[in-house]
Amino acid sequence: MTGKSLSERIGDLGHRLAVEAHAAWLAARDARVPVLARVLAIAVAAYALSPIDLIPDFIPVLGWLDDLIIVPLGLWAVRRLIPAALWNELHAAAETASERPSSRSGMAFILLLWAVLLYLLYWAVRTSPVH
Repeated sequence: MTGKSLSERIGDLGHRLAVEAHAAWLAARDARVPVLARVLAIAVAAYALSPIDLIPDFIPVLGWLDDLIIVPLGLWAVRRLIPAALWNELHAAAETASERPSSRSGMAFILLLWAVLLYLLYWAVRTSPVH
């Protein structure tokens, strides 16, 4: 069999998702993109390019759900909202880029979300009648 191995196919998928996320990041900054698509592209690109995941990857199965479900669905939605010719232009620009952007705002949002969740957990335990 001359096909690619599983690890090569996973690597290709990761590369494709990185290029798509970069294209979404470019779309979020392009004035020709419709407003709704720009807003969604900002959210998807910030999350996809953030160095911190909502669900950390070291958590078995759940850690990969965001990478396998949330990000591709978000990218699919962004792609559907942008005209095909414009998306092809943005995708080509992302494909030829030598460096991928990193989202500090996405990282800050995820850290803030985790802090709020931890505070809510602390509050729930603290105000529990069992405590």
